Amino acid sequence: MALSAPIYVLKQQAKVLSRKEGIPLHQALDRIASQEGFSAWSLLSAKTVTMSRKPLSTLLTQLHPGELALLGSRRGQGKTRLSLELAIQIMRRGGHAAFFTLDFTPTDVADCFKALGENLNEFTDRFLLDDSDQICADYILSRLASVPANTLVVIDYLQLLDQKRENPELTHQVQQLRSFARERQLIVLCLSQVSRSYDPGSKPCPEVNDIRLPNPLDLSLFDKLCLLNQDTMQIA
Repeated sequence: MALSAPIYVLKQQAKVLSRKEGIPLHQALDRIASQEGFSAWSLLSAKTVTMSRKPLSTLLTQLHPGELALLGSRRGQGKTRLSLELAIQIMRRGGHAAFFTLDFTPTDVADCFKALGENLNEFTDRFLLDDSDQICADYILSRLASVPANTLVVIDYLQLLDQKRENPELTHQVQQLRSFARERQLIVLCLSQVSRSYDPGSKPCPEVNDIRLPNPLDLSLFDKLCLLNQDTMQIA
């Protein structure tokens, strides 16, 4: 059952409803769930939030053509490696992948493939690697003009898209990527940093509020938020 908005947006709506009508939060959550076709919030939550200790297999089953998703973690937790593992799996199944990076060099990417037991050269007909310093939404869309449907597009990483003053604001770029994913039936996965204030000792995975956003961005533009800490992932 498709929701009218991501679950974290529905939670925000419930909090507003709770304050506005002076009712307990759990009642507000249940009312929001009822509007979405569930008899209780617990049932909605169980069906729409996935906690997994197998991030790769989870992404393979949870990401679908036409979606814009975010994969976030603190630096060093393996989000780039995981995105390349996902690309390899999709290409091994006959699909295509594109990797746009403002953070890695082609040598870095080749080393990641090697560490995963793969040779980057074996995928030259299925894998687009671009590390141009011109990367932004307009540039990405131009480079993907001829890719087939179902292609996985990885953008490494979200916070660098508007680092140049001449680039459009981040919200506009994300809206472009979202529309393009839907029109062309691509899977667009933006890698994202998580704030250093996130404490793994207090919760197993980062949450929406832990995503580091130096510039304003409406996170409800993403169809899914995939938040990673070591081998544990939560998808909302």
